[in-house]
Amino acid sequence: MNSTSPHILMCPPDHYGIEYEINPWMSTARQADHATAVEQWLLLRQVLVDCGAKISEVPPVAGLPDLVFTANAAIIYRQQAVLARFKHEQRQGEEPYFRQALESQGFSVSEAPGDFSLEGAGDALFCGETLFAGYRLRSDALGHQQIGAMLGVRVLPLELVDPYYYHLDTCFCPLAPDAAIYFPPAFDDYGQRVLAEHVSKLIPVEENEARCFACNAVVVGRTVVTNSGCPQLHQQLRQAGYSPQETPLSEFVKAGGSAKCLTLRLDGEEAAAWANTRTASS
Repeated sequence: MNSTSPHILMCPPDHYGIEYEINPWMSTARQADHATAVEQWLLLRQVLVDCGAKISEVPPVAGLPDLVFTANAAIIYRQQAVLARFKHEQRQGEEPYFRQALESQGFSVSEAPGDFSLEGAGDALFCGETLFAGYRLRSDALGHQQIGAMLGVRVLPLELVDPYYYHLDTCFCPLAPDAAIYFPPAFDDYGQRVLAEHVSKLIPVEENEARCFACNAVVVGRTVVTNSGCPQLHQQLRQAGYSPQETPLSEFVKAGGSAKCLTLRLDGEEAAAWANTRTASS
């Protein structure tokens, strides 16, 4: 796999719904419209295919409504996959299905070390060759450090302080090895300094657009796919040389997810692909 052939794992929303409440966005009294959710998921899938991505799918499973959020399946680095260990028991049943899907794609699948919670690429995103790891709300910082040692990569922990931005991918989105979108108030002061010191081109998102999951974007080359309702971010992205594209994902926002949550880059997110390209060229 390489950065010229984006490969994305998704799961059809056949059984998607809000059956429990494990983040502040979720309310069983405010259900997603299933037909609209299916339509929105298919549209996102087509947008990604039109961007040149190959899509592989995890078969949906009754009783696992959040299996659709494949970003949480694992941390992917080259041909290694560190499987999620979900904090909430409602999602723990997803783990064997994600393992099966990843093994079928040829990955060497490892367990997270110890008893640490780990929620895959939801809380662990490469920017360049550094793994930025969100902790406190869903994943454990010590677990990420051990995974960094397993994979042989540098890990920079970022404490998440707002329960509405419970995963790193809800408030941080790498665009390139030196660029990212982020929502500053989701991080403590130290985390904001870490990002400023290690990512030279940071694009801040306003609160009203952060609540539309502007940071929960899928990056395919220079195209950045977001939920609708992020015009300020799209203007900033165009000024920075990117091609933003919106697609409505309101029914998934009701569960606390959007474009990125619905996808897992099997070619190693962006950065493992950058690392592979750099290694090959050197």
